[in-house]
Amino acid sequence: MATPKKSFIIRIDAKTLAAIEKWAADDFRSANGQIEWILSEALKKANRNPLCHTEEEKPNE
Repeated sequence: MATPKKSFIIRIDAKTLAAIEKWAADDFRSANGQIEWILSEALKKANRNPLCHTEEEKPNE
């Protein structure tokens, strides 16, 4: 089952947003979808993705 999504406002400088929009277009995603993907990948890399671990499986900090 998909987890519910929560909306929030993000402030980002114009050059960074333009780079994200270009990257998103290259990957056939929306800018919003690209930001979600970037965040998800960063969480996975840091081993902090809450969708991949239950409370019992989370590594010790």
